[in-house]
Amino acid sequence: MKFLYSDSLDFVDPEFDFVADRAAKRRRAHADDDFPHEHLDTPPYDGLLVSRAIVGDATVTGKYSEAQAMRFRREGAREFLRYPLSKYPGSMVMGDNGAFTYRDRKDPPYKIHDTLEFYEDGGFTHGCSIDHLVFDFLEDGMRPSAEAKRRVDITIENARRFLPASKALGRKFTPVGVIQGWSARSMADCATALAKMGYGYLAVGGMVPLRIEQIEKALATIRESLPRRIKLHLLGFGKTEHLSAVRKYGVASFDTTSPLLRAFKDGKRNYYALGKSGELAYYTAVRIPQAIDNDKLLRNARRGRLDQENLLRLETRALEGVRKFASRRMKVESAVDAVIEYGRYALWDERASDARNEARLAELRTAYLKTLGDRPWERCRCRVCRDAGVEALIFRSSNRNKRRGIHNLHVFYAHLTADGKQVRKRER
Repeated sequence: MKFLYSDSLDFVDPEFDFVADRAAKRRRAHADDDFPHEHLDTPPYDGLLVSRAIVGDATVTGKYSEAQAMRFRREGAREFLRYPLSKYPGSMVMGDNGAFTYRDRKDPPYKIHDTLEFYEDGGFTHGCSIDHLVFDFLEDGMRPSAEAKRRVDITIENARRFLPASKALGRKFTPVGVIQGWSARSMADCATALAKMGYGYLAVGGMVPLRIEQIEKALATIRESLPRRIKLHLLGFGKTEHLSAVRKYGVASFDTTSPLLRAFKDGKRNYYALGKSGELAYYTAVRIPQAIDNDKLLRNARRGRLDQENLLRLETRALEGVRKFASRRMKVESAVDAVIEYGRYALWDERASDARNEARLAELRTAYLKTLGDRPWERCRCRVCRDAGVEALIFRSSNRNKRRGIHNLHVFYAHLTADGKQVRKRER
């Protein structure tokens, strides 16, 4: 089962100064930065997925700047993302249309011809047909809404027109038909229709809001309806703890951003580690937000609620405490005490009660004692942990947080490939 990382211009400054908290002098964003596959010793994925909605164009505003979008189309995905086939043989570069971004529109904003232009300009190895997101997931036999049926009809019709038109991109391009549906049965019916058209690779859409039980039911019903030769891809599969549950349905590939995003969007599971049996384990990053660049703290300082000079002193003590502990010059309890003392100002939620805030700080103290006390960065040999050490465990700036996310990709991929080897071994 191949893992594709859903790129969103996630890169880090390799020369970032952690102590001074600043980027390298004369650093040029993107040009001087490292993508995950560049920063690590070996790539932490089997390919990249690039959404047309992320790149953006005249129809939809994406994350790329106008200059970056033009350069992407001019150079192609591999050159722009510095992911050449010569260096990463056998890797995939898949494109899709980002149906979630236009979910509230009556119709998809894209057409067959401009989608194929995007895939051709980008030099994609695989490209998805234009789908329209269905919000319902009903029990089989329940009557769907007229809108759900209309969106599935749009998805199937776009796939029907996309397949023959995609032949113009040559044999090196693999068209991928997207499955949508309002139930497991309707998704299987959609998959059957796409297979009859001639698709050999199908992508299951609408996974994000579904529970794992619903995903399993949909996959089981879809797989029962298809020849085994038809490959399946899961679009936006973020429930990575349940990969073993979906392997049995013959899933060939999936894409997600989950390991990187959890580095700074999850409340507890920010840093990945491998357990003794190869299972994924998680640590909570130590939150020491910047005192100067923190909008909430600046507002309170201007209102006279906080003494900014004292705040900076507490911030420095917290950072120094973590670093001293990492170099074995301070006990873990003292380091965590300094972090929590700063957290009383930096993390205090004025909308919550004092009791709730105190309870949260107590929870964080326990989590931080575990994170620092276990010293997980010393057991990991990825470049992030070798170079950054404990700095990667500090929840603070983008360069720290995304480095932690790149580390997570490394650990996740190691877990995925090891788990896959065990599955193949059992199947022999």
